[in-house]
Amino acid sequence: MRPKLVPLSETMHLILLALRTPLHGYRIMQLVSEMSQGEVNIAAGTLYGALENLKKHGYIELLSEPGERKKVYQTTTLGEEILKKENERLNHIIALYEKGAEEDEGI
Repeated sequence: MRPKLVPLSETMHLILLALRTPLHGYRIMQLVSEMSQGEVNIAAGTLYGALENLKKHGYIELLSEPGERKKVYQTTTLGEEILKKENERLNHIIALYEKGAEEDEGI
């Protein structure tokens, strides 16, 4: 059975990549923008909805203690496994594209 949320949306993928190190919400938004070269900018409401969804599925965990002002999140082992599977899936798609491009050149 396929894990929930897979294939990951670009936004979810970038959030998981950002959370390979512990981060708080505002820094996640900044890092996602940096990683996407300004192509993906997440509003706070969208980010916190995505974080709750990722947390609900066990892909990330909240590291902060209850009551702390800044909530810090990090990718879980399951989240790392999902990133690895998505990397393999995307690399396969790229390989198919490159194979097709090579075949087109041989026409």
